[in-house]
Amino acid sequence: MPDRLNVRNFIHGGDYNPDQWTDHPEIIAKDFEMFKEARINSVTVGIFAWDKLEPSEGTYDFSWLDDVFDRAEKQGCHVILSTPSGARPRWMAEKYPEVLRVDETGRRQLFGERHNHCYTSPVYRKKVQEINRKLAERYGKRESLVLWHISNECGGECHCELCQQEFRKWMKEKYKTLDNLNRCYWNEFWSHLYTSWDQIHSPSSIGDSNVLGLNLDWHRFVTDRTIDFFENEIAPLRELTPNIPVTTNFMGGNPPDSHVFYDLDYQKFAKHVDIVSWDSYPNWANGYETTEKLAAKTALMNDVMHGLKHQNYLIMENTPSQVNWHPVNRAKLPGMHQMGSLQEIAHGADSVMYFQLHQSRGASEMFHGAVITNKLSNKTRVFKDVKQVGEALDSLAEAKDSKRLDAKVAIVFDYDNMWALDDARAYSNQSKKYWETIQRHYKAFWDRDIPVDIVSVEADLSRYELVIDPMHFMMTTEFAAKLQEFVKAGGTLVGTYVNGIVDENFLTYLGPGMDAWLKTYGLEVTETDTLYPEQKNKLEIFGKTYDVCDYCDLIEPETAKTIGTYGDFFYKGTPAVTENKLGKGTAWYLGCRSDDEFLSDFYEKLAQDLNLALDLPVKKASSKVSVQVRQTKEADYFFIINFGHEEQNVELLRRTEDVLTRETHEKGSLVLGAYDVKVLKETR
Repeated sequence: MPDRLNVRNFIHGGDYNPDQWTDHPEIIAKDFEMFKEARINSVTVGIFAWDKLEPSEGTYDFSWLDDVFDRAEKQGCHVILSTPSGARPRWMAEKYPEVLRVDETGRRQLFGERHNHCYTSPVYRKKVQEINRKLAERYGKRESLVLWHISNECGGECHCELCQQEFRKWMKEKYKTLDNLNRCYWNEFWSHLYTSWDQIHSPSSIGDSNVLGLNLDWHRFVTDRTIDFFENEIAPLRELTPNIPVTTNFMGGNPPDSHVFYDLDYQKFAKHVDIVSWDSYPNWANGYETTEKLAAKTALMNDVMHGLKHQNYLIMENTPSQVNWHPVNRAKLPGMHQMGSLQEIAHGADSVMYFQLHQSRGASEMFHGAVITNKLSNKTRVFKDVKQVGEALDSLAEAKDSKRLDAKVAIVFDYDNMWALDDARAYSNQSKKYWETIQRHYKAFWDRDIPVDIVSVEADLSRYELVIDPMHFMMTTEFAAKLQEFVKAGGTLVGTYVNGIVDENFLTYLGPGMDAWLKTYGLEVTETDTLYPEQKNKLEIFGKTYDVCDYCDLIEPETAKTIGTYGDFFYKGTPAVTENKLGKGTAWYLGCRSDDEFLSDFYEKLAQDLNLALDLPVKKASSKVSVQVRQTKEADYFFIINFGHEEQNVELLRRTEDVLTRETHEKGSLVLGAYDVKVLKETR
């Protein structure tokens, strides 16, 4: 299947719901006029429109959608057609109540909200295929159709009896025998032995919630069941439109955490989409962190999405102004919309798309930002900001087929590990912070404009010079061996505290630990001291003293060399940071959670030792300025973005061309205004 859209320019568009305005054709006509003015070249239609497409069972009305295709094609606009499975119509829930989800306590949900469907229900699967087949038959050969958008923001779970039966089948296929299942779950604890497969039930607050292996397997099952539903849904599309790629919009976590999405394993799910797309909603201009810090978090989420398939991806949704679901829904400041949009292009996005193109007049998202607000005006600041981004993307058309620069650095992220560590009845629930730990390690490289890939445990590590594996609490022996081979072959590995503790079944390793892990790091961790939030230790290393919090591993070196020591508590003077030579490579172990100053100094040392710095045409004095690179065979495109509230000066080291303004910049000082973006081109 194609992994790129068959389009010439960057996609600029978003969710459009003309089904809400069919009684106002003059508004739809005006919308398309304004789309043209704002350089909108794509509309995503059909999301949540099932009741408009099929107002009663077996009765279809495509007239309004025909009109959208006609209008789009008349002005050279692309169409991304959504399948409507994210919100079933009311008539379906009334006639077939089994399509509604059941919660963990056994209560079937009433009709309402969205994604309130059982992903096992044979009725719902049949109905989804029927409507999708109708759409593919009617629009599959339209010249404007470039992409299928499957459902919307998949997530959630169902505990109905149909899903319980599938869960039991899933467990039986995985564990084969009850004896094996009981051993892997350590079910003799609290007399939890299964004596029949029929006794298996999903975790519940009124049932089992303390069998850790069960909790983890339920997470895995929910991902697998969602993917199975997805494959069922796209079957008619694969059959009738094999040349049209499919995607579904993945999500990042909500601010202020800026967390990776928790419900589904996107590393698994991404194998089933042709193009990764995601919904990006950083709350720029918030009151609790710097724009620079939020920019680093947003960059990381973009690199997560790029890393899912190691290919360009799409921004399926962002807001042109503000949202309606943050605790505080502040508008973007002047310049921030282009700043944020081009940051995502810089990291490998091939689109800037919005929720929404035309604001809803009522219901829950009526105050969510839109390109065309209910003022129906092209004079709003938001419309002008969107038009500016559209013009910038037109200027960047020559870079459409460029790709993000290959990374020499990888950070390992694993969903099983995230779920397991979060559920571990150990350490401190307040301070585990697995994702935040990844953010902190990532930022040390973002500050230095060094590209980073976020990789799964299945990744080919040989393409990297440096691999960082933070807080890998749940680690398989296979991955420990993989890390060992990476180091032996000449790679540099950095591991941290809370590492290699349990296997994939949530059982602790006995004795000192995995043999490969022990030989890679050349040490044994004998104990982990979990500190209270107000407690601090010290790390003494590189002739400096750094603050340490939360976790301190007590280390017994074997072949490892002690590089840094603890400065306080009963283990004062013992190893805190070690270095182990193995084969042609090196494994570092950071036994404690240090402050950002140490991470910055430590990774500066590694960056110099491994020659990780890029050959950039600019030299910057502040980490408020970020430089990212996209490449074609002919040229490099340097995206230089000021995430600061004040202007910043950078030094141009070589003569370059500004793609956005077509100016030629000579060597010397270049001024970036607040939230300013320059895209400089160097031809090879």
